[in-house]
Amino acid sequence: MKPRISVLTLGVNDLEKSLEFYKNGLGLPTEGILGQEFENGAVAFFELQHGMKLAIWERKSVAAEAHVALSPPSSSEFTIGHNVSSKAEVDQVMQEAEAAGATITDPAKDTFWGGYSGHFLDVDGHVWEVVWNPEWEIED
Repeated sequence: MKPRISVLTLGVNDLEKSLEFYKNGLGLPTEGILGQEFENGAVAFFELQHGMKLAIWERKSVAAEAHVALSPPSSSEFTIGHNVSSKAEVDQVMQEAEAAGATITDPAKDTFWGGYSGHFLDVDGHVWEVVWNPEWEIED
């Protein structure tokens, strides 16, 4: 297997609500919901850097497609890291997320390792970390 990930799909409870959060709240570019004509097909994709995509798909559809049981959501399964270029940008993204309906679980602050970060839950309880790492150069 080559070390490559091209799509990160989040299982969501309400596709329209999640679309609103990511498109209008966080400003991620998308063509909107596609595939509504297919059973379990409705999905929305958001363009990220270097051809990577973020997808939102109803949890029940993820379970049906993968042939797994629909289980209760858990915010502690994984985090999504959004790296930015400055402390000020961390603060800006955190404010945008909160205004869009996110729940701030860990306000932005200096970290023990020399960076600056904060955490929020999106409208479906997925944990996002917004982080500035002084050792990483961020490409726009």
